Amino acid sequence: MADQVNSLEELGQVAEGIETVDAPVVEAAPREPVRDELGRSYATGKRKDAVARVWIKPGSGKVTVNGKDMNTYFARPVLQMILAQPFSVAGVTGQFDVMATVKGGGLSGQAGAVKHGVSKALQLYDPTLRAALKAAGFLTRDSRVVERKKYGKAKARKSFQFSKR
Repeated sequence: MADQVNSLEELGQVAEGIETVDAPVVEAAPREPVRDELGRSYATGKRKDAVARVWIKPGSGKVTVNGKDMNTYFARPVLQMILAQPFSVAGVTGQFDVMATVKGGGLSGQAGAVKHGVSKALQLYDPTLRAALKAAGFLTRDSRVVERKKYGKAKARKSFQFSKR
């Protein structure tokens, strides 16, 4: 073992003697906007059991969910705030009209599904918004769902009352 390196100085000398090969840098092609013939972008958002189909187009900021205004469908201010988050993070508040149809789950899950769908549609409409939406975590599908009920149990984990005698 004559070519063994015993110190950092020797390692530096060995590293200087090695030629480095510059590999060609391949740049990713810039993302293209995805829009239909009407100038809209479409995306599907999911949360818990809710699935939202979302279309966005340039407009005045009107949000329609299942044919109703957002304020009547999602009456709680917290749910309205959840729907407004993607626009405020992307900095495009009031610039897009949203038309969404939601099925399944409860109101909270539906609001999360619409938020997910709006975020995906925004980044498809304008790929430059992707970085801000991804950093906020809005493009990731929240995979938490209700755990299934197991046999021999009252619910998913709850057991029946124990009786010693």
